[in-house]
Amino acid sequence: MRIAYFINQYPKVSHSFIRREILALERQCLEVQRIALRGWDAELVDAEDVSERDKTLYVLQGGVKDLLVPVFQVLRAKPRRFLSALWLALRMGRHADRPLPYHLVYLFEACRLLSWLEAFGAEHVHAHFGTNSTEVVMLANALGGPAYSFTVHGPEEFDKPQFIHLGEKVQRSVFVVAVSSYGRSQLFRWVPHAHWAKVKVVHCGLERAFHDVPAVALPAAPRLVCVGRLSEQKGQLLLLEAARILAAQSVAFEIVLAGDGELREEIEALIAQHGLEAQVRITGWISSAQVREEILAARAMVLPSFAEGLPVVIMEAMALRRPVLTTYVAGIPELVRQGENGWLFPAGAVEDLAAALADCLAQPVEVLQRMGEAAYQRVLERHDIDTEATKLAKLFKDRT
Repeated sequence: MRIAYFINQYPKVSHSFIRREILALERQCLEVQRIALRGWDAELVDAEDVSERDKTLYVLQGGVKDLLVPVFQVLRAKPRRFLSALWLALRMGRHADRPLPYHLVYLFEACRLLSWLEAFGAEHVHAHFGTNSTEVVMLANALGGPAYSFTVHGPEEFDKPQFIHLGEKVQRSVFVVAVSSYGRSQLFRWVPHAHWAKVKVVHCGLERAFHDVPAVALPAAPRLVCVGRLSEQKGQLLLLEAARILAAQSVAFEIVLAGDGELREEIEALIAQHGLEAQVRITGWISSAQVREEILAARAMVLPSFAEGLPVVIMEAMALRRPVLTTYVAGIPELVRQGENGWLFPAGAVEDLAAALADCLAQPVEVLQRMGEAAYQRVLERHDIDTEATKLAKLFKDRT
């Protein structure tokens, strides 16, 4: 079976879960065509991402002017389909998060996408994220292209469901994937009950090579790692406020912020303001292998996010037998269990975060090892990529 994947940007450092999914589907003997809007010039640190880039077609690589030829081809060959898709694009542009010209560009992108889908012989197209990427595949379907499905991750889609017309996208799809039960519940809010059966839960997963390795002993150093883009959403500023509390209580600790992002300058300023230079280190962008090394060099991972879907990095830390300190947000409590494989605390609560950090750092190594083993067993039960890809492949094959 021939499946096309359409993504806004691919490959991407923070979207390794999409690469894992595609490769797992190919192990299921599906042929997968990769198509993305952008990503041909992205700075990549992972060799697997570089390899994926070579396999990907890029809609915008030739600039907007190169979209005009397929637009005229579709208009000439399928005038009624084109007018129907144009009307849909105009409707999607009403009361939307982006002004109308963007939605006309999405129609142009859909024309380019359609030509590649037809050349490949795609029987189905799947998008990741329910934003503009799904609108493009929906418009390609309106132009006469194959049926589509899409995966919703959150939190972006749930922040503005009406403004991205999430319900319309679900109703026109063959099915839609949520990565957690929480995500499924949010989709239920925006579609009639008659469409609820379309919403399926397929978890993001980890390949066996990632977790099928001997356990690595916990470090002697009281080190914690926070992995994620440096952004308001991930809560690193709150983590630094909690670190200030620990320092004032003379608690010994180290925190590694593994990642980079738009908030780096502000985070560096706050580190200096609180005098935490000796305790807090920022790595910048690092490869998947380096993320793995940083997790293994820590006693636990902390992720004080304000908004999430279900972070893959939590799965990665648990697969490496490290307990997790994180928030009661979205799908996270479906995976992390308080006192069993980690700590859960209310989002935005700095005192609760500081208390969880102090409790974790005070635990004997034997307790943390036991929690890490429980984390390992929990994530294997729920997030094996080949198991999840089997579910997804069946949905593709049974889509009619």
